Amino acid sequence: MLKERIAGLLDQRLSGHSLPRDFYVDEQVFQADIEAVFETDWLFACSTVEIPRPGDYLTLRVGHNPIVVLRNREGEVVAFHNTCRHRGSQICLKERGRANRLVCPYHQWVYELDGSLINARQMPEGFDTSAYSLAPVHVEVICGMVYICLADEPPSLERFRAGVTPYIAPHMPDRTKVAFTSTIVEEANWKLVIENNRECYHCAANHPELLVSMVEFALPDDPQAKTQFQGLMDRSTARWDALELPHKPADGGIEFRCIRLPFNENTVSFTTDGKPACNKLLGDFTEQDLGSVRMFRVPHNWNHFLSDHIIHFRVLPISANRTELRTTWLVHEDAVEGVDYDVEHLTEVWMATNSEDGMLAENNHRGVLSRAYRPGPYAPSEFMLTHFTDWYAGKMGDYVGTPHRAVAAE
Repeated sequence: MLKERIAGLLDQRLSGHSLPRDFYVDEQVFQADIEAVFETDWLFACSTVEIPRPGDYLTLRVGHNPIVVLRNREGEVVAFHNTCRHRGSQICLKERGRANRLVCPYHQWVYELDGSLINARQMPEGFDTSAYSLAPVHVEVICGMVYICLADEPPSLERFRAGVTPYIAPHMPDRTKVAFTSTIVEEANWKLVIENNRECYHCAANHPELLVSMVEFALPDDPQAKTQFQGLMDRSTARWDALELPHKPADGGIEFRCIRLPFNENTVSFTTDGKPACNKLLGDFTEQDLGSVRMFRVPHNWNHFLSDHIIHFRVLPISANRTELRTTWLVHEDAVEGVDYDVEHLTEVWMATNSEDGMLAENNHRGVLSRAYRPGPYAPSEFMLTHFTDWYAGKMGDYVGTPHRAVAAE
């Protein structure tokens, strides 16, 4: 019945419009989102520098699935379902930690860092521990970014890897460290959180801190851009070409986006004064004004790669009306807090922006709950919302077994 109802909702969807109401507010549809989207696709988990040593781990929850990502003894990044093979208890209870071995706190079953069960106390003689290893989760690492997939047979990530690596690799994410992490919960559906991020139509009225440095335009040849923006683009791309830094939009279709765009004139970083957030530049950079590589991948992750720091954003759905947003700031591995960077100066723009966006998404969710809500048309500058909702509708169409095409708006 649920799949039939979702198929009916997909049939109502208008191209270039927000989604029918139940896609945002219905708890049963939310559970279908988890199964159709978050349990089938690649998800950004963390940066490799968050788990630098063997035994370092990080946990996250994908729907009802607790996951642990860790470094094994060989230094490889691996992931497992964070649930004991005895009676299912969660094993690692903290968000981050370090362990020589993974010990279930319930009955003390002990697992090696490769997931194998090495001690199951009080079990009978002859008990086969080799049959009770932790259930593995697929892992791929791309430019220091850890992706996981819960599907039995994950989709290929090679197109994404090939598309984004030339943009991100020069920033050398593996040679960074965590400067700060923030996690907030927004009282809104995860898709509204993503949609809010995918457009800057709202920026001028809501993000004064962000617009000190960030240009509002999402394309180098945006037809709505003012003449001075084109001059800024021309000067910036000439400099990037000389440095052999790619900047034109990657061919990501509706799956991912990667592009280098400049900051406003006389600004070089996401700070309230436009000055560098960290004096120690990333990688081998000597030029502060490199703009920002903006990278997004469905279903839930966006990033900024600058000359002086990196920011990762990860969205995880909690319920139909609650969403977790985790933001991580990375600086050069040799940068010294209080000397090369100040945490407040580094984070204040996006701390403010995340708070503002949280209120916008929550207000959006409350409005969508209204019986008067009807899907509304996206503005031309909201083209990335069309990409996202088309992609989402395609995933839901696959889930219900009906290839989906949106109805053309009259």
